[in-house]
Amino acid sequence: MRRVLIVGAGQCGLQLALSLLAEGYDVTVMSARTPEEIRDGWPTSTQGMFGLALQSERDYGLNIWEDRVPHIEALHVALSAPPGEKALDIIAPVDQHAESTDQRVKMSGWLELVEQRGGTVIYQGVTTSDLDGLAALGRYDLTIVAAGRGELGGLFDRNASRSPYTTPQRGLAVAYVHGLAPDPLLPRTNVGFNAIPGFGELFVIPALTLSGPCDILFWEAVPAGPLDLWQERLDPPDHLKRTLELIRQYVPWVYERCANVELTDARATLSGRFVPTVRHPVGELPSGGLVLGAADVVIANDPITGQGSNNAAKCAQAYLHAILNHGDAPFDRAWMEQTFERFWQETAQYSTAWTNAFLQPLPEHVQQLLGAASQDPRIARRLGNGFSDPTDFQHWFMSPDAAQAYLASLAP
Repeated sequence: MRRVLIVGAGQCGLQLALSLLAEGYDVTVMSARTPEEIRDGWPTSTQGMFGLALQSERDYGLNIWEDRVPHIEALHVALSAPPGEKALDIIAPVDQHAESTDQRVKMSGWLELVEQRGGTVIYQGVTTSDLDGLAALGRYDLTIVAAGRGELGGLFDRNASRSPYTTPQRGLAVAYVHGLAPDPLLPRTNVGFNAIPGFGELFVIPALTLSGPCDILFWEAVPAGPLDLWQERLDPPDHLKRTLELIRQYVPWVYERCANVELTDARATLSGRFVPTVRHPVGELPSGGLVLGAADVVIANDPITGQGSNNAAKCAQAYLHAILNHGDAPFDRAWMEQTFERFWQETAQYSTAWTNAFLQPLPEHVQQLLGAASQDPRIARRLGNGFSDPTDFQHWFMSPDAAQAYLASLAP
């Protein structure tokens, strides 16, 4: 039985651990926090997951909250231009519903499931020195680092050719709330994507949290702009107050739904910023041992297109297939690099390019496509389904020529 060590207890690490356990592997997970500490902690993400990523969970019986989480059936894209005035509405349905389960619920439950299904969980933070010592013991056939924060990230060098940014592109501010009224324009459960050109974006995401169904109010602020008021962490009540003040000023049609909004719990907020970065996938430990980076350790995209947890799930699935197909051969550097490169070429490069494009002012052909999508449900549906499968955007969205050809194909 081959032995795999996974450092990190997020979407990718735990999904991969549970999938490998189902395939008969000996799996050890190292988590810096216990399930109780995760449940009692702060939110860590907004995690809007779409059809393909959710299916990779269902394949191994990991969709244990699916009967309780709100089923998201569409995206509602609205453009605020000038700020405070709505200029555009797009209703973009998805063929397979999306979900957002608070990672405090999901990761604590999955950690317990790892132990229930025969895996080993070690609860401690891991330094490079710790990992080096474990590698020297020769106990594991493969070590995967799936912890995106902390010093272990320093094992993986930045890939400059795939990382166009050197500074954060958005300031991020999240509040989990109860009491938000339904979207009056769309009776179906939907994600609201409210864009304020040059200023930032407000996302409204139906979700499941510790206290049940809720909504996430998520600001993405262009640095140094009027929405960028999140450099310092605020107390949760002050965070919510500022969130609502900005909604009232810049997206008043959402503020009309906020009369009864309150935080879901005492630690229901999150703020911060980071530099979108792609890293080389193989880390070398001081003693010469090799580790494979996964998910946001090696591909950290801005959450503006909601691809973080989707990339993590798809990375877990890609790595799982590569491990299963490798048999008893050694997990050497060549295999690690090939495994990541296949994932990049087949999946991650497309979500990364699409996400990076959305961080910039939208080019004329994208503005034209969005205007057409507000009038043509075929375009709107293709836009919505692209959140599940961003590889499709290369065919119609990412270049003026592709956009022109696609629009021409729809003409009578």
